Formats: sequence, C-alpha cells, structure tokens
Amino acid sequence: MNAVQEIMKFQRELNEQYRDQKKSPLEPGDFTQFKQHDFFPIDLRYRVAATVELTPRAKFFKMKTSAGIDQDYRTWGIATFELMGKKMKLSLYQSRRLMNDPEYKDYIFLPFTDGTNGSSTYGGGRYIGLRMPTSGNTLIIDFNQAYNPYCAYSKRYACPIVPAENNLDVDILAGIRLELHE
Repeated sequence: MNAVQEIMKFQRELNEQYRDQKKSPLEPGDFTQFKQHDFFPIDLRYRVAATVELTPRAKFFKMKTSAGIDQDYRTWGIATFELMGKKMKLSLYQSRRLMNDPEYKDYIFLPFTDGTNGSSTYGGGRYIGLRMPTSGNTLIIDFNQAYNPYCAYSKRYACPIVPAENNLDVDILAGIRLELHE
C-alpha cells in the first residue's frame, strides 16, 4: 500500500469509527448529524522521516488531562525531522497503562500543537498514533493522519494536554480540520 492509500484508509476507518455508536466519542445529538470528518487535502510534504533518539532512562511523569485527571506517561524518544525547510523536534510518549496491553505495547503517542490550533484545527491540538519501529532509529510521522482528541467531541473524556515541548512553530495543513460541532 502506498502512502496516499494508507492516508485514505486512515480517513475511511476514522469516519467508520465515528459512525459506529459503540465506538464513537460523539454525543448522541452530534452522532445523528455526523457524516464524515473534514480533512485537509492529502499533502505528502507532511509525511516525514524522523530520526529517533530513544530515552530508555526516562521516568514516568503525570501528564495533565482536560478533565484534571493526570495520566502516567514517559518520554519514549525524541523525533528530529525537517518540515517545510525547518528542523523540528517532537517528544514521543508511551502510556504506562497501554504498554501493559498486548494490543498497544508498541504504541507511541504523539500529541502536538501548531499554528492552526483554534482557527482551522481544534484549539487543544491534535494527536498521531504511531507504532515503535521494528528496527533502526527512523520513524515515519505522517501529519496527514493527525486526529482530534475525543474531548473535542465530548466532555466525557480525559484527554492528555499537549506538553509545551510539542508546540510546532508552523502551520500543519494536514490531517483533520476543525469540527463545526466542538
């Protein structure tokens, strides 16, 4: 599967999840009106190869959430990459809770904010879910697969608040756009 097909699959699966009442974070009133997410046009310039510096000695810390309930995370690694001619860095996190779940033991959490937050994207930032590389120190970060946290749709969720070190000083015109029914 090529990169565009992967992105289209991600978008299709995200829309299907939100249409499924058992899996959707939408409130009942919003669920009946939901047709599909609004995504920026696919742009492969926002798909980058990052070099990852692992941080194996990082201790767990309490990441703040939108509901005031702290969650245990550790910095799994630091991703360095170039985007739009600028060198950038983002911290990659691992959840203590998820690392003990066989389905998510290799899951990496990448929350970020950028210049679009509050105007064309959700004000609290967006997330990307990644899997640990099976070999080497390179990881593909595809901002076309950025999605909103569940708390963008409902106050029932305690979503991690993006740490300050993951604020990008650019506009990421990729991934999910601002939802009209926030």
